[in-house]
Amino acid sequence: MTAVAPPPRRPSRRPPVRRRRSRKPLIVVAVLLGLAGSVAGGIAAYGRFWTPVSLSGDPDALAHVELAPVGVRLEAVKVTTDAGKRLPVDLRQRNLWPKRRVAAGTHLTVVVTVRRSGWLSWAAGKTAQVRLTATAPAAHVVDEVVQPGADGGVSIRFDTPVARTAVRRGGHTTGDEHDPRRRVVATGVHATQASPAGTLTVRSAPRSWETLGPPERVVWFPAAKSAQALVSPSTAARLTPTHPLRLTLSQPVDDVFGSKRPALHPSVPGKWVDVDDYTIEFVPEGPGFGLGMHVHLTLPVEVAVVAGPKTSTVKTLSWSVPDGSTLRLQQLLAQLHYLPLEWHPADARVALTATAQARAAIDPPDGRFTWRHPNLPQPLRSLWSEGNWTTMTQGAVMRFQHDNGLTVDGLAGPVVWRTLIRDTLHHKGATGGYSYVLVHRQVPQTLVLWHEGKVVLSARVNTGVAGAPTALGTWPVFLRASTTTMSGVNPDGSHYHDEGIRWVSYFHGGEAIHGFNRASYGYPQSVGCVEAPVDTAAKIWPYTPIGTLVTIAQ
Repeated sequence: MTAVAPPPRRPSRRPPVRRRRSRKPLIVVAVLLGLAGSVAGGIAAYGRFWTPVSLSGDPDALAHVELAPVGVRLEAVKVTTDAGKRLPVDLRQRNLWPKRRVAAGTHLTVVVTVRRSGWLSWAAGKTAQVRLTATAPAAHVVDEVVQPGADGGVSIRFDTPVARTAVRRGGHTTGDEHDPRRRVVATGVHATQASPAGTLTVRSAPRSWETLGPPERVVWFPAAKSAQALVSPSTAARLTPTHPLRLTLSQPVDDVFGSKRPALHPSVPGKWVDVDDYTIEFVPEGPGFGLGMHVHLTLPVEVAVVAGPKTSTVKTLSWSVPDGSTLRLQQLLAQLHYLPLEWHPADARVALTATAQARAAIDPPDGRFTWRHPNLPQPLRSLWSEGNWTTMTQGAVMRFQHDNGLTVDGLAGPVVWRTLIRDTLHHKGATGGYSYVLVHRQVPQTLVLWHEGKVVLSARVNTGVAGAPTALGTWPVFLRASTTTMSGVNPDGSHYHDEGIRWVSYFHGGEAIHGFNRASYGYPQSVGCVEAPVDTAAKIWPYTPIGTLVTIAQ
């Protein structure tokens, strides 16, 4: 039997089943990546917005520094002034303290730099900075006028607590540090019976690292119903030409005087200034109060002036201005060529301002005098005495007065000093040179005329007879006339009346150098005068201006 093969199977139409791969690992990776991104983003965001350091003000130190507890460290602190200068500081207990003192009002910029840790520096940068601008505070006195306490102590109230103060009174300064800081500070000054009122100045600093501020003036008065006053300078003290006159009242000035102000007699250029509500001051201008002047100040109303233990109710105050020194007078006269000397200052010359010159008039600078010419006669040299009033100085003053149209009295009063300072400022000096006349009574009698250190004329002259001799000594010419009439009494009692006398220079009473016609010269023939031939007298006369010294020697 033949085997029959089975028929072929039909292929199945169902698709083969495929085995799926698991997605769980992919999801885990995706989640992890997402978390990583979120963490990184969070870290970056945290690094960007988280402040690792902060700066703030401090009641004592310059600034307070606050660092994050983790992730940062301080790298640098830089403090600069508004002028751009570096200010060294210390960091103590998170506070910044300047190593050197700064003035109140100084603007300071503080920059603090910190470095982030590794994982933060990757996300937000390696460093971070914070900046603070601060101003060194200032303190000011609240009350310019105070009353002593029950124990007589004088205290000062400030508008802010102060760490340091320095009080100055009468040239003595005391300092103190206040810990804790105080608004009210005892000065250590006490009112006494001998000094019931007074003034002091105080300087203060709100912080220990600041320099003391500018001085502020505080005045204290005892309790009283009516207005009291302190006067500076006191009427017992001298008033220098440029020194201001200051009145400080125990009540506001406008409450006491209203809109009126005190009046000065004589009038002096200057103006009244309101120093504060309680104090007014007259500030002189230019040369100020005249040297040798008596100044009177009339108040709008009477006030009680406190001067030591004495209080006087007055309406008029008076001062005396000292005279200028003879030494300074000589210095200026020499500079302006009214003396036969030159003056050389030891240091810099006095400033060419009215104020400086007025001060120097009372307190002259150091220097030295030298003769302007080497060949001056000894009788003239003997008339010089530095710093002392002599005939030479008197003659120079008289010539200066004449040249400036002033009354010729040979005295250096307020007008002379004011004019002398004015001429100094404008470099206006004597013209025509310096002359000197020396007459010898020994027969044959002669006259020698010196001008600018040289003999310009020598001639025989006549002096007074025995009954009316020409007096020995030195005198300055005080009156001149090209032609005049001379009258007087002869030694025998008769009178003379001579008209048309030419070229006359009076130097001592009625004694004068003048021209007079005689048959001869060189012998005593006059009634006290020095007679010269008329043509010779004409040559002498131009050299004998007012103030020229005439010496009559034996």
